Amino acid sequence: MAKETEAKNLGQEMSKEERLGFHKGSLTTLTKEREELVRILTIVEQLMQMHVKELKDLGVDLEKMAKDKKQELVKKKPIEELLSKK
Repeated sequence: MAKETEAKNLGQEMSKEERLGFHKGSLTTLTKEREELVRILTIVEQLMQMHVKELKDLGVDLEKMAKDKKQELVKKKPIEELLSKK
């Protein structure tokens, strides 16, 4: 509640031009942050693909590993069941 009042007071103290500048600047900053995040995700994806390729070249069956892992997860008891046994 105090934050809402603070925000309203801040909005009243700032002129329309200042508020426009503030929001435009915020959007510019957030856009740059998003672009950087996409760049990082692209690099991570490339590295993962490189490792997948190398594992396949070494004869590792990744599809079988994924199926086995999925079956392991299915065999585990749901968290609700584990919590209710107290």
